Amino acid sequence: MKITVLDGYALNPGDLSWQAFESLGEIQVHDRVASDAILDAAQGADVLLTNKTPLSQATLEALPDLKYIGVLATGHNVVDSAAARARGVPVTNVPGYGPESVAQMAIAHVMNISRQVAHHASAVRNFRWARNQDFCFWDFPQIELTGKTLGIIGLGTIGLATAKIAQALGMKILANRKSDKPMPENIERSSLDRIFEESDFISLHCPLAEDNEKMVNQARLNQMKPTAFLINTSRGQLIDEGDLYQALKDHRIAGAGLDVLTQEPPASDNPLFTLENCHITPHIAWATQAARRRLLNTAAENLSSWTQGNPVNVVNP
Repeated sequence: MKITVLDGYALNPGDLSWQAFESLGEIQVHDRVASDAILDAAQGADVLLTNKTPLSQATLEALPDLKYIGVLATGHNVVDSAAARARGVPVTNVPGYGPESVAQMAIAHVMNISRQVAHHASAVRNFRWARNQDFCFWDFPQIELTGKTLGIIGLGTIGLATAKIAQALGMKILANRKSDKPMPENIERSSLDRIFEESDFISLHCPLAEDNEKMVNQARLNQMKPTAFLINTSRGQLIDEGDLYQALKDHRIAGAGLDVLTQEPPASDNPLFTLENCHITPHIAWATQAARRRLLNTAAENLSSWTQGNPVNVVNP
């Protein structure tokens, strides 16, 4: 069985091992593949593993040997799953590999914004504390999180993990979820209107779908308090970046902490980069070694289960 990894570097830049796949077949790992070279790289593979390299209907139809696709992520919209199903090719994903890592990054943004950690550390390196007349120095308001309200949009595994950390910090939790499952203790089910209107921090934790693309737009941003902050560790496309830029520039909201953007990697002239109240990290919430190891091992288990006639985590049954 020939296994081809189309973009393995982000998952494994060298600190993990592909051994779990090597025991299942002959594996070829590409660090990354250019868009015009996808078909050449994938040709002859029985198994394709992809993280963000797209596999369109046209590409799939040109791969007669392909029998299985494994997405090295939870989101699987990079693959035309319907086209794969039509050819009898299962597509699997890796759910739930890093809720703790992503939740910790969401809260890291909350804490960085509330105390301006990165800004003040930079100020110290630039000798502003050394030149200060007082024993302490700050030039942004210092916000205590106890008693503040965190609105969580998407109360799945990651949203719940985020809520748990926030509760330990003394925050009140409002949450919106699509399912009718009972809400956990001390988490209040709330409408989107109430979350946007009452929250001091709003954290996005929902998968991207047709009905929520650009859900955070001018109308929603206008509902937020001028002292409120927006956090996104989910999908960049959930936010209309033009509307967010204007709201931040006009100080209609206090700030944003983003680990994801609509275009990744972003254009160097993205206007959000120019804003002092927009704090952006380069899509690393998922990237702890522990989370990546779980992802890699689960992807290998998915493939092993399929070879044994017991496929799991199939997204296009």
